[in-house]
Amino acid sequence: MNPSLGQTRSEIRRNHALLTPESHEWITQPDWPGAEIAFLISPDMGAKFAMGLVRSAHGLNDIAPAAPGVARFVFVLDGEISVSSGETLGLECYGFLPPETDVTVNATPGASFLLMEWHFVARGDIPAPVFGKLSDIEGTPLRGDDWLMVQKMLPTEAGFDGEVNIMTFHPGASLAYVETHFMEHGLLMLDGGGVYRLDDRWYPVGKGDAIWMGPHVPQWFGALGRTPSRYLIYKNYNRSPLERR
Repeated sequence: MNPSLGQTRSEIRRNHALLTPESHEWITQPDWPGAEIAFLISPDMGAKFAMGLVRSAHGLNDIAPAAPGVARFVFVLDGEISVSSGETLGLECYGFLPPETDVTVNATPGASFLLMEWHFVARGDIPAPVFGKLSDIEGTPLRGDDWLMVQKMLPTEAGFDGEVNIMTFHPGASLAYVETHFMEHGLLMLDGGGVYRLDDRWYPVGKGDAIWMGPHVPQWFGALGRTPSRYLIYKNYNRSPLERR
């Protein structure tokens, strides 16, 4: 694969997309001084959320909260970030900032993290911020399969309208069936690799690849190689398909 010759593994389709590192476009944004952001998923492609990678060579200071009504989730890929309410997040730590959370974000030089934002659909009181470390979350087998473990980073109570999980596949493990549902996903491969089926296409995927899965797209993953495969995956959750975002 030679990007200088116009080659890329990225593919954008009506109801899904594969976004690969050689095609990332790193840009600056007025609301993120000192940062470069590669927005991988956005409403312009049909999604109802935004997902991007954020990096900063010299660090970030006092990044303002998300827009009104928007929830923000961060997952640290390198370095360290902190929020003005006092929490410090190192490698594979995370934070959920619900709408109207009046805190700012800071980052050490060289830090990078995954950023997800979506229009929050409230039910009752908006939940409080959530911070944690992935290694503190015990994995549970998906549908009893101990070769496929799930770590849930957000509570499952009705006040939360989204779910962000880490899925870990033993080499050779796969999802039990091809899923189709009204929820959509944003996914980032963290380790390992395998094959992802999206609609009627089959994509080899590896560390650093990102995927958008739109509502009702047939989807399936099988892990290949000799080491475990892990990905972070978001989905809208706990809400009826008739509740608009």
